[in-house]
Amino acid sequence: MNRQDRADAVDQEMTMRLLPDAALRALGRWWSENAARLADETPGAHIVRYSPGQWAHITPWPSALASRSQVTDAGISRAQVASVVADALRREAYREALVATYVWGKGKRGSRGGSGPATLHNILKVDDVDTKLSNALTTLRERGAEAAYAGLQGSIPGFGPSFYTKFLYFAGKTVPSATGPQPLILDRVLARRLRSLAQAVGREMGHDPDGSIARWVWRDRNWSPHRYAVYLSFMQAAAGQAAATPTWPSGASPDLLEYALFSTSWT
Repeated sequence: MNRQDRADAVDQEMTMRLLPDAALRALGRWWSENAARLADETPGAHIVRYSPGQWAHITPWPSALASRSQVTDAGISRAQVASVVADALRREAYREALVATYVWGKGKRGSRGGSGPATLHNILKVDDVDTKLSNALTTLRERGAEAAYAGLQGSIPGFGPSFYTKFLYFAGKTVPSATGPQPLILDRVLARRLRSLAQAVGREMGHDPDGSIARWVWRDRNWSPHRYAVYLSFMQAAAGQAAATPTWPSGASPDLLEYALFSTSWT
């Protein structure tokens, strides 16, 4: 078997096994600690802190975000970002939607030293960024999340998958995919969670004794469209698995699982 064949075999086995008991127990503990805050069984109350003044040179700036003259930190939740994005998309203000998702994604940590705002400023200067974002949403609506991801991959300099999956995730609340799983955020933290699962499965199967296959497919960045599709399918199935346990909300969607896996570890 070549490297891709072994990766496919591990993927198939992961789809059958899904989350191990240790992960399900960790998720149950996480939910018991967060259930009151997330009473509607969605991650909408997930708040990120950011420093508005760090983004002073970013335009267009969504009016629902804190004024950039504000000297104190501000917070914005997933539900608020989804609302900002929905309003922006109704007006075909694609860059405004991008700004909201990017600021939420970077938060305070990412704006230190100005690297986040500087990168976003360069992204927004790309001449056809509105067209590319609009095309991605058309693709999402007509062909699904994997195709939308593929269309954005490498199309806008500086705009990597950790951030365009955030754009697709929030935009997908307004422009849902007509086929396949709905888009979810995939970043380095979540890739590492899946990597640890793949390494354990690969060792047991004998297809990946040293973990190199898992490190290849679940690397820290630049995941292939196929890998994103594998991730979405796994998360959808794992959300159903978790919902069947007594310690996880029965009606929870895959994005609650995404938030939980981002926030907690079982290893």
